[in-house]
Amino acid sequence: MQPVTESNGFVTRCTLGEGDLRFAVKDTLDIAGFPTRAGCPALAANPAAEQHADVVATLLGQKCILTGKTTLHELAFGVTGINPWAGTPVNPLFPDLIPGGSSSGSAAVVAAGEVDFALGTDTGGSVRMPAACCGILGLKPTYGAVSRAGVMPAQSSLDCVGIFAREPGVLRDVLTRLGLPVDAPLHRMPAIGFIPSALISIDSLLLNFLAQADLQPRQAELPLLGDAHRAGLTLISHENWQAFKTLLRDDRVSADVGTRIRAGAGIDARALEAAEAIRRTFTAQVDDQLAKTPLLALATLPELPPTLEEAKDPLSVVNLTRLVRPFNLSGHPALTLPAGTLDGRPVALQLVAGNGQEGLLVQAAEWLSERRRR
Repeated sequence: MQPVTESNGFVTRCTLGEGDLRFAVKDTLDIAGFPTRAGCPALAANPAAEQHADVVATLLGQKCILTGKTTLHELAFGVTGINPWAGTPVNPLFPDLIPGGSSSGSAAVVAAGEVDFALGTDTGGSVRMPAACCGILGLKPTYGAVSRAGVMPAQSSLDCVGIFAREPGVLRDVLTRLGLPVDAPLHRMPAIGFIPSALISIDSLLLNFLAQADLQPRQAELPLLGDAHRAGLTLISHENWQAFKTLLRDDRVSADVGTRIRAGAGIDARALEAAEAIRRTFTAQVDDQLAKTPLLALATLPELPPTLEEAKDPLSVVNLTRLVRPFNLSGHPALTLPAGTLDGRPVALQLVAGNGQEGLLVQAAEWLSERRRR
């Protein structure tokens, strides 16, 4: 983590007052006085930002203490979190496994207990995936619920600023400080629809996790889940080509990230129209399911997180996002929470709610965490 030293009204080392929370931010969010480099050598000479990203400024005004900026998968365009230039964070609880991308550093510092919470960005699962890999909570709010002013890239139809924490109570606190208050704790969990979509062993563990909390979810389905994943890939490729193509004039972008950025150049108007059509249909499909059950549940990752060795080819693990990316396409809020382990690797449950209902996700996480302690 790149420490933020005395500058612009905040410090790394101070005596915490009552109610203060320590936090770190992914290096795609502007911090006044510090360059935003997004883990990319092509941005190594970026000038210092002149002002904080809106979300950072808000938190600094709400008794939150900024401790540093965190590394990430280069240009936030990858799912492993492996970054030879800026450094690959160690997964604190599962050191042989990838930390997950792209918000790898933010997940790692939270899992290590270095901060109370951290900010990341989630364009195709980039908060929920590293949270799942590192065994912590990760929340992607509703698209547009948290300001993206001062966040790289400036334009995105998919990206959200998200939050990592070890306890759901901290998520409650952070959302409240961001002006998204969470209602009182639930006395009873609302109806849940479960979507079988991962390896049988993972789905079985998740159903058992819910059963241990005395929950019997209804069977649910989203037939366009796979199509939504592919449509999300189309849109992120197009949007990242628009955002980063000028960085490809030389070889300062790593080969794998550069290859994926260049792929966006070939996406034409017809492909974009098809992706937007899937967005509309899939969004309606999710809304229809949520009208039946206020919460949807499914695995965060369809497979177990790979080891660092297994993930050496970053293109081989893109499908790990196939259960998280669809909800970037639809814009619905989604939260991941740890649910156990298989073969020494973490398994996480993903909850999805209606637009503007990130508070319900936090309430549900609190409810499940309380029953897990019993």
